[in-house]
Amino acid sequence: MKHIRASVILALGLIACACSLIAQMPSEKAETPLREKIIIDTDVGDDIDDAFAIALALRSPELQVLGFTATFGDTALRAKLLDRLLADTGNADIPVAQGVPSSRKQNFTQAHYALERSDVQKHSDATTFVLEQVRKAPGQITLVAIGPLMNVGAMIDKDAATFRKLKRIVLMGGSIDRGYGDLEYGPIHGADPEWNISNDPLSAQKLVASNVPLYILPLDSTQLKLDEVKRSILFKQGNSFTDALALLYLEWGQQTPTLFDPMTIAWIIKPSLCPMQPIRIRIDEKGFTRREQGKPNAQVCLKSNPEEFFNFYIPRLLSPHLANVQ
Repeated sequence: MKHIRASVILALGLIACACSLIAQMPSEKAETPLREKIIIDTDVGDDIDDAFAIALALRSPELQVLGFTATFGDTALRAKLLDRLLADTGNADIPVAQGVPSSRKQNFTQAHYALERSDVQKHSDATTFVLEQVRKAPGQITLVAIGPLMNVGAMIDKDAATFRKLKRIVLMGGSIDRGYGDLEYGPIHGADPEWNISNDPLSAQKLVASNVPLYILPLDSTQLKLDEVKRSILFKQGNSFTDALALLYLEWGQQTPTLFDPMTIAWIIKPSLCPMQPIRIRIDEKGFTRREQGKPNAQVCLKSNPEEFFNFYIPRLLSPHLANVQ
């Protein structure tokens, strides 16, 4: 009897030990990090950097892309370009919304790519789409603004209270100390009116005053040159993303792209690529982003390491294992 009792006690002890070990093991759910919910507001189709930013977002499993909104100029054609790019890369289920068209001058270099899509899709209103998404997930959505800020201004005008429930805005825009062409190895001429700000300074002013956490990647840190060697590495890969980018690059018709916009996506995933510092800024009527004394109202990255950026960016697009499952 004593032997049986001892065996039972030993067995119970082993079971308790095993249960304790299982309880201490992290669950599969706990091991799965939450994916960052983002919406990308873009003027894709003029310069080529928007397309490179979109590709990075779609190739990053850390992100959940809730949708795209087209801003500035012919927003209907931009939405068609997004439709085709998403279809060509296996992401046709991601919604595309269309901002209010504007008569501002544009250089839609990649129109042929957009027009080759023959089917007609109905697009929701960009302002309504974003505000509805924010109401569904207050405090959880990052709006990535990589185009002129017409849609952002319209959102604030329509429902500022809901707009303030965004988690944050990550903006490619502005020019603090360095302007166009001010690279680290050459002379510096100073700040310029940057494209995304200067095309709608009033909306930029509304954004700064909105009290939504604002993270800015200006010209100072985003003039990242995709040289011939890097282009060759990317374009010869032959996956759906690099093929689409190669086609858009050829239609863009210039030589060396400057990847301003992709740094916004890279920073969300890996903030060390572009360290932020608190600054107080003001947008003037000419579209300059002025640094001021006083309480900071934005986090701004003034310096990045281009080599580290490309060491992050290129493998993302080349890897066959990375895909953004929506």
